[in-house]
Amino acid sequence: MTAHLPSLVIVGRPNVGKSTLFNRLTGTRRSIVTNEPGITRDRIYGKAEWRGRALEIVDTGGIVPDDKALIPQEILRQAHVAIKKAALLVLVVDSQAGLTPLDEELARLLRTTGKPFVIAVNKVDAMSQESNAAVFHRIGVPVFPIAAEHGTGVDDLLDHALAQVYPTDPLVVATLAVPVPHSGTASEEATEESEPAVIEVAIIGRPNVGKSTLLNRMVGEERSIVSPIPGTTMDNVDTEITRGDRTYRFVDTAGIRRKGKTTLVAEKLSVVMARRGLERCDVALLVADGEQGVTQGDAQIASYAEESGRSVVIVINKWDLAVEAARNAGIRDAATAKGKASRRPGERHKPENFDSGRLMFEYDKMIRGKLKFLSYAPIVFLSAKTGERADKLFPLINQCWDARRRRIATPALNNWLKEDVDLQRGTTPGARPVRIYYITQAKIGPPTFLMFTNQKAPLHFSYERFLENQLRAKFDFVGTPIRFVQRLRKRGDKSALDEKPSRAEKTSRFNKSRRADKSSRGHGSSRGTRPSRGGNSSDGDE
Repeated sequence: MTAHLPSLVIVGRPNVGKSTLFNRLTGTRRSIVTNEPGITRDRIYGKAEWRGRALEIVDTGGIVPDDKALIPQEILRQAHVAIKKAALLVLVVDSQAGLTPLDEELARLLRTTGKPFVIAVNKVDAMSQESNAAVFHRIGVPVFPIAAEHGTGVDDLLDHALAQVYPTDPLVVATLAVPVPHSGTASEEATEESEPAVIEVAIIGRPNVGKSTLLNRMVGEERSIVSPIPGTTMDNVDTEITRGDRTYRFVDTAGIRRKGKTTLVAEKLSVVMARRGLERCDVALLVADGEQGVTQGDAQIASYAEESGRSVVIVINKWDLAVEAARNAGIRDAATAKGKASRRPGERHKPENFDSGRLMFEYDKMIRGKLKFLSYAPIVFLSAKTGERADKLFPLINQCWDARRRRIATPALNNWLKEDVDLQRGTTPGARPVRIYYITQAKIGPPTFLMFTNQKAPLHFSYERFLENQLRAKFDFVGTPIRFVQRLRKRGDKSALDEKPSRAEKTSRFNKSRRADKSSRGHGSSRGTRPSRGGNSSDGDE
């Protein structure tokens, strides 16, 4: 975790290269970089190492203090949260645009915070352009000409940051006197440290279903910007928390839409980043809108999670609104002629008798019907805004994580196969009987099982589903997919668990031998009755 590291916060007006500098310092491509302004909105955290010391790097959205719109005000609020915890602020400006009034206003704003800050004059791509940075000295703070895209001048910026953050450390003072052999990213010379196991949880779903609200509810702070405007979240927002003896890293992803629904380059990149966030997680929280129910878009996103082998928990958000809508619909139906006719004379409709448990049962049945391929995924109904039933998520995440990491011993698997599974029951009528000689678990995450069979062609999906259901009934694999890998056992390969031929195979061999015997007897009798050329038998000649 990077919470204890000194924080270097990158601030500036929109479209000056803050995300490019963040990616350069962290050696990653976490932040989306395009020519469109206002792409970064939430705080993006990363880690950089330089000269044996680690720093926490924070990327913030473009700040426009006088903009009263909802999202710019939320960006400013998120930046203030990062500034309060910062050890050093880096104000990024554009050398080609010069010193703008907004840059001066941001410099005054940073000076009022009492935090030390420097100016990184970006887009200085050549030595001849360094003179463009001279105008920024009038602000009265250290100025560093850099080219974030190429890495030029970033080493001087990091040296100054270490001197500010670790002023009394003799190791830092000694290493600052040693020249760097090349100018690169701060993470190129980093040595990877062994980190404890972290449960990666990705929050996925369509736009405007409450993913960011759920993230804020789970981590207990306003970590991500929440607004009624679809597509507010662009970047993947990572937040690491510790609950009990386990550490979780929640990833709030952008709303995944169809390609035909995305027009801007940033929207297309946000969908790609969301897919990447899904592929690196262990457990995916598939969030759906309780008022709208499960749509085709939800089913498509669920298929992404299933195909990537992630454990899945289906989260039906806005459950309080769904219950309220169902109650109001019941009141309207009761006022109709059909509703009045269904009641006894003089009986009045009582809204307080509304059964939310029955509604939950009907929703569960509807979801199972639309997401049949996720029959193993648990379903939780909650309201991220009010926190109703949100405490049920952490136990489900732990169950899915444990099932995903579970390894079954090979003897236990083969005993289950021999004693509890009727292989003939799952065989398709008219097909060759399936024999499984041996089974073992090849890997975890997701659990993958290797089978040696008598089938050269892949097993039918219905047979694999039969085996999966039998395996889930015996071993607890809640929320996690199961994969099977089939291998043909060669004729000369002898297995320790080889079995006798099945009854069907014995019957087949017996019928073949009978047909062969009848054929041979029929050919022999015809040859015995054929007369000789002379018309007399050999006995008559004697």
